[in-house]
Amino acid sequence: MKTSIGAKTLAMPCPVWLVGTYDADGKANIMNAAWGGICCSQPPCVTVSLRRATHSYAAIEARRAFTVSIPAEAQVAEADYAGIVSGRDVDKFAACGWTPVKSELVDAPYVGEAPLVVECRLLHTLEIGLHTQFVGEIVDIKADESVLGDKGYPDITRVKPMVWDSAHRRYFRLGESIGTAWEIGKNIGTEVTR
Repeated sequence: MKTSIGAKTLAMPCPVWLVGTYDADGKANIMNAAWGGICCSQPPCVTVSLRRATHSYAAIEARRAFTVSIPAEAQVAEADYAGIVSGRDVDKFAACGWTPVKSELVDAPYVGEAPLVVECRLLHTLEIGLHTQFVGEIVDIKADESVLGDKGYPDITRVKPMVWDSAHRRYFRLGESIGTAWEIGKNIGTEVTR
C-alpha cells in the first residue's frame, strides 16, 4: 500500500544546473537551478523554471538568452554556493574561482570549468505560479574534449554530473549503467521459447 505525501515537488532526480546570464550592468552571473530539463527534440530545447525574485529572472527576460553549465560532482560545493547567495550581492564566478566565458552565440556567459555547456536562445516564457518556465532553444552544446566518448558525444561517466534530491536537500553522484535504452525492454510482453 502507498502512503499519500501530498502535492509536493518531490520528482526524482532533479538536475544540478548552473544557469548563466548577464545582468543589466553586464555582470556575469550564475545560479543553481534544479527545476529544469529537456522539453523538446525539434527544435532541441531545455527549460528552466525560476522565481521572479531571482537575479537571473530579469536577466533572461532582458537578454533573451541563457546558458546551462553542467558541473561535475567534484564541483558540488561551488554549485551549491551558486544557489545559496544572490548575484545582486556577490560575484559568484569570482567566489567559486570560475571563469565566466562569453558565449559567441547567445548573450550569456557560461562556466569555463564546467565539463558540459548548453547555450540557449529564449524561445518561450510561461507564467505558471511562483515560478516562470523559460524555454530555451539549444543553439549549441560545448563539451570538454576529455568528456567525449563514442560518436564524439559527451559520456555521462566522464562528465560525472550530479543530481539533487529535493525531498532531503542532498546531492548525489550517478551510479553504473543498468541497461541500454530501446534494448533492455524488447523482450517484455513476448513469449520466449526454449
